[in-house]
Amino acid sequence: MTGAPRVMVTGGAGFIGSAVVRHLVASGYDVVNVDKLTYSGSLEALQSVESSPHHRFHHADICDRQQMGCVLAGEQPDAIMHLAAETHVDRSIDGPAAFIETNIVGTFRLLDAALEYWRGLDEERRAKFRFHHISTDEVFGELELDSGIFTEETPYAPSSPYSASKASADHLVRAWRATYGLPVVLTNCSNNYGPFHFPEKLIPLTILNAIEGKPLPVYGKGANVRDWLYVEDHARSLELVLKKGRLGESYNVGGRSERTNLQVVETICDILDRERPLERGSYRDLIAFVPDRPGHDLRYAIDSTKIERELGWRAEESFESGLEKTVRWFLENEWWWRPIREQKYAGQRLGNAE
Repeated sequence: MTGAPRVMVTGGAGFIGSAVVRHLVASGYDVVNVDKLTYSGSLEALQSVESSPHHRFHHADICDRQQMGCVLAGEQPDAIMHLAAETHVDRSIDGPAAFIETNIVGTFRLLDAALEYWRGLDEERRAKFRFHHISTDEVFGELELDSGIFTEETPYAPSSPYSASKASADHLVRAWRATYGLPVVLTNCSNNYGPFHFPEKLIPLTILNAIEGKPLPVYGKGANVRDWLYVEDHARSLELVLKKGRLGESYNVGGRSERTNLQVVETICDILDRERPLERGSYRDLIAFVPDRPGHDLRYAIDSTKIERELGWRAEESFESGLEKTVRWFLENEWWWRPIREQKYAGQRLGNAE
């Protein structure tokens, strides 16, 4: 390998993917960014790197085996970071087909192209190559409210079409290691939040509904618990795993920040009460409890001990500091989210399973 390492990032215009691309370019990597640009893809999230000589964008689909082969042959990356995926549980309930196609079939076709490419490398480059698959803690199913934590050895028990499709992708990646010897590493992360987060997920949806004075929907009683991870902390962890992770191993990445959904919404309201106070009352007055999501897992919690001990990673943002940064970012960047709210997704309920 000569010069800067070259990494192909799939899904690099997505929420987590764009954060990874920005981080890698800033850290001196050459980045080959591959994205289909579905509804949640955002080239605007890449403005800070679009003119960099260390970033090249390919409008391509991981489900297109020929395209993937051509990009790999032409760009000659030293590693692949696979983040391209359909990710929203509610959308997977309404339309699971896209999740099966992208997350399972797309991963298979990318693995097939990567294996052919890897086999054609010279011995030195083949020894250094890595295929890093980025996944979710949702593959593990749910935990009791007051006990348990997900480790790398937790059995898989996915509950939604989304988590089942990601579990399938994880198994495919491990199978390509066991069967064909492809050098892989895997990570499973907790819920991410931060800048450029497409406003269908809890945190950005709550922020924007509050800004616009709309009801703040909370599923059920708001008792479901998630572990929250600031997206830029996640991006740093992924680079570490790419560089130093042991082949064939998986690493759990979490923020050690468990909160109920209601606590998350209330904290956003409290930040907005300080940053943009209403003329009367509190943003908490907008909270509206709605019927729960079908198959809504009760609790997720990630044990990050392995990546902390082996690779020295730690989350730098607390939940409070990261959420405050996120709320301020949305307040200051209406240019990014306003067209999405007006043209792509206005915040309507998804995932009713009807």
